[in-house]
Amino acid sequence: MFSRMELTKSTRMYSDEVERLKEALAAADAVVIGAGAGLSTSAGFTYSGERFHQHFADFEDKYGFHDMYSGAFCRYDTPEEHWAYWSRFIMVNRYMDAPKPVYKEIFELVKDKDYFVITTNVDHCFQKAGFDKMRLFYTQGDYGLFQCSQPCCQETFENEDIIRQMVERQRDMRVPSELLPVCPHCGKPMTMNLRSDNRFVEDEGWHLAAERYENFLRTRKNLCVLFLELGVGYNTPGIIKYPFWQLTAQNPKAIYACINYGEAGCPKEIAHQSICIDGDIGKVFSCF
Repeated sequence: MFSRMELTKSTRMYSDEVERLKEALAAADAVVIGAGAGLSTSAGFTYSGERFHQHFADFEDKYGFHDMYSGAFCRYDTPEEHWAYWSRFIMVNRYMDAPKPVYKEIFELVKDKDYFVITTNVDHCFQKAGFDKMRLFYTQGDYGLFQCSQPCCQETFENEDIIRQMVERQRDMRVPSELLPVCPHCGKPMTMNLRSDNRFVEDEGWHLAAERYENFLRTRKNLCVLFLELGVGYNTPGIIKYPFWQLTAQNPKAIYACINYGEAGCPKEIAHQSICIDGDIGKVFSCF
């Protein structure tokens, strides 16, 4: 329906677009937030620089990578080293609060609205900021969950207790062997519940959240809906971006709003229903 090559970028002034977004939010009967990695980056969850060096300088020295993302794909010498890295990674990106209050600021803006959130982020920031977990759909997994690496079952397992033990008890970039996580059903090693291939486990909670999201869209399809896209790029546009475009085109009362640093645009077919802001998400919402 839409051509990737025919995207329109707003020619309106930045301040004018922010004012239009304020008005659209106030007028909306319902708000659907679609969030990607750019939102967590705006909140301070960066994978390189000072934050990386603070927590992973020893791994950088030994293995030569220079950011957390690269470290996630490194082949470590032992399972004990693998989980020393991953336990720190999960601790700083899942169980520590975001350095900046962007998520909480967004929550304050929508908490009294009829809202739903779909996100490809796996850092749990929405729920920690106060969003109702029954109005959240984490499509790509959660750093706070393990699954069987096989997998032998469509089940996930909360990992906070063991992750905290791994971080506390690791020495010389190794966790104690007795902390290596294994599936309670088949004994195979555990892995993260993150979508990377066809072994990703969509457990009962995942399917219930997907159903709630579909029901929300279906029952609000004729209302004045604000589709608020925050920091979504083109790695997986079929999850949030393309559906938001289509839903906006199908509903003349809908508004599509995109805030993205360097990638704010929309198809020409819905330009008259769109608000595109090229800028940092946190700075935009600080104007509200």
